[in-house]
Amino acid sequence: MKVKQIFLALLFVCAFMTTAIQASSQEHQAVPATATAEEGSVKHAYQPKSLSQLAVSFWETTGLRAIFDTDDGEMAIDPSGKSKPMSAFESSLGRIIMILIVFILFYLAIAKGFEPLLLIPIAFGGLLANIPLAHMTGPHGMLGVIYNMGIANEFFPLLIFMGVGAMTDFGPLLANPKTALLGGAAQFGIFGSLVGAVALGFDLQSASAISIIGGADGPTSIFIANRLAPEMLGAIAVAAYSYMALVPVIQPPIMKLLTTEEERKIQMGIQRKVHSREKLIFPIVVLMLSILILPESTPLIGAFAFGNFAKESGVVDRLSDTMQNALINTVTIFLGLGVGSKLAADKFLVIESLGIMIIGLLAFSAGTAMGVIMAKIMNKFSKEPINPLIGAAGVSAVPMAARVVSKVGSDAKPGNILLMHAMGPNVAGVIGSAVAAGVLLSIFK
Repeated sequence: MKVKQIFLALLFVCAFMTTAIQASSQEHQAVPATATAEEGSVKHAYQPKSLSQLAVSFWETTGLRAIFDTDDGEMAIDPSGKSKPMSAFESSLGRIIMILIVFILFYLAIAKGFEPLLLIPIAFGGLLANIPLAHMTGPHGMLGVIYNMGIANEFFPLLIFMGVGAMTDFGPLLANPKTALLGGAAQFGIFGSLVGAVALGFDLQSASAISIIGGADGPTSIFIANRLAPEMLGAIAVAAYSYMALVPVIQPPIMKLLTTEEERKIQMGIQRKVHSREKLIFPIVVLMLSILILPESTPLIGAFAFGNFAKESGVVDRLSDTMQNALINTVTIFLGLGVGSKLAADKFLVIESLGIMIIGLLAFSAGTAMGVIMAKIMNKFSKEPINPLIGAAGVSAVPMAARVVSKVGSDAKPGNILLMHAMGPNVAGVIGSAVAAGVLLSIFK
């Protein structure tokens, strides 16, 4: 009996709703077009459709149709709101290629462990950016909002530098100051790529923005590209972060090519203990030097010095812990997704982007090689042995490059621990890339 009452009640509700909808439809049809126009919005009367017409309407909104129909007039929209028609290649085969690239990045991050904290957000952002019709990279799309929120205005790179500063220990550099030369030598990749980019036809300002990729420093690359070549920001950011994540793939072959087995087995002595006061004063000294000599580098070095000073002060552990963990993790998520938005087929699969990727790879390789060569030279004239592998850590990819150096060293001789020795040139490389960015910005001011 109860089931019958419920059924009758539902039937009554359906009948009432049907009557109400029909009445509402008749009222809308009775309203003149002029009246609706005066109200400021155009209301379209519902047009009944057959089942086959509904199926066609659904098919026209699917991603499959957008991919296979190369002449559907789909538009590509960037975070600034500018739009352009997508070519047949970009809207179909290009998307498929980029999705395959994204899955390769997923494989490298998950199966191989190549910097998953960077690769997974970047790759997932690339996957979202290549979804047809969703306009995820537009000004109102999720990726477009993230991009405008912190990449286009350089805010995320400064927060990353703040967190990196809070995680950095300058002890290894202060214990062995001459390793700063290795961080400087690795910046050869930046100025070498500057020459290469100009030779390939880029103007000097654009080539300067591209060249920072040679330091494998993602935040600095975004910072300088936004100042000198905003139109290339996406390709430069993707290239810089891709090479940061692929440090374990790119560096070991170069390191082994330029060193002998005996050199890789060199063990370095125990470092001296650095006083806490030295660590506290050092970030202030670095900041003051940047203010006096290269004010253009102050935003990056200032954020880096603040994070490190807060850590070494020992009285704001809560702030330091937040910068080292919650802040940098949150910003890494947003930064990765924002950078991944530039992996859309219409932005990435173009000659200019591919040229930037090639220049970046050559520049990063050159920086690694020059760091190793400088370490070999220093080993010849140093009283204490220097393992040439630590020169590869002179690039700014901190702490990935130092970890790779330690792994290659331990593979050559089990128990040969080079991590702390490699951290000296690694943190010097971070400062070096920020200084190089300041030099380039000062030139074009």
